[in-house]
Amino acid sequence: MPKINGQDVGATGYGLMGFTWRPDPIPHDQAFEAMRTALKHGMNFWNGGEFYGTPECNSMTLLDAYFAKYPEDADKVVLSIKGGMNLKNHKPDGSPEGVRRSIDAVLKQLNGRKKLDIFEYARRDPNVPMEVTFRTMQEYIDKGLLGGISLSEVAASTIHEAVKHAKIVAVEVELSIFSPDVLTNGVAAACAQYGIPLIAYSPIGRGILGGKLQSQSDIPPFLQQFPRFHPENFPHNLELFRLVNALAQKKGCTPAQLAISWTRCLSRRPGMPTIIPIPGSTRAERVAENAVEVDLTDAEMDEIDKILAKFEVKGERYPASIPTNT
Repeated sequence: MPKINGQDVGATGYGLMGFTWRPDPIPHDQAFEAMRTALKHGMNFWNGGEFYGTPECNSMTLLDAYFAKYPEDADKVVLSIKGGMNLKNHKPDGSPEGVRRSIDAVLKQLNGRKKLDIFEYARRDPNVPMEVTFRTMQEYIDKGLLGGISLSEVAASTIHEAVKHAKIVAVEVELSIFSPDVLTNGVAAACAQYGIPLIAYSPIGRGILGGKLQSQSDIPPFLQQFPRFHPENFPHNLELFRLVNALAQKKGCTPAQLAISWTRCLSRRPGMPTIIPIPGSTRAERVAENAVEVDLTDAEMDEIDKILAKFEVKGERYPASIPTNT
């Protein structure tokens, strides 16, 4: 069983973004059923965000309500929350004031029902030295209010610098068959070098590898901003799903299960860190599907390598206005 900051976690974690970062947040009864299903299947590493929604309806307000109803689940969950953003201009704020504002807001909204096991900055603040940001976060660790520090959406150089100033317990970056960049840009290698678990967000390629996005009309408004889902790129990129789906049919699993398991199976390759995918789904039946672990053989992994070597995804991962690899 993998460990994050000394705590046991399942081989697959759970992303909470989809519950609240949407025009119409998911009703609590549906959300709670999905969350309980995740725990039932061992997906106890939960990843949320201060800005996943509005201040009135975000990951913490959802968790507060959930743990109020199921207090016995609080100690079963290892909770990581992203923050560190100025909520007015949506830019990273790594200043001591910014750190305190963000962590204090998270703790207040968790309402004492769940310890904040891990806090991660959503993006590195280029205007504040990392040691300043980490020093302030360490104050919360020293007081027992925070368990550990994670990085998010960072470049390899940031990891190499960060470990000089703080104990980094996890690194969350995008990783999927649709977005395998961290395998070649030094991020995965840096995590392996320092023994840091790599948390793979969007392991189903923001849904494209799961099969639910088959035409331009299927793409949610939020995703339509992303270049890879623009009309000039999406039809080409959809071909990758068809290749993955063919492999899944041959394996006897769903394409989402194959995509998630690919990220996890990378862990056994030489020079790779422990990789924990965190698919997010708002329905219990899909959570149960995503929890199924498919053991891909070395030959099957090699077959996916061949696909990746030939297939070039069109479009950037994010719109130009959103910083990446910070």
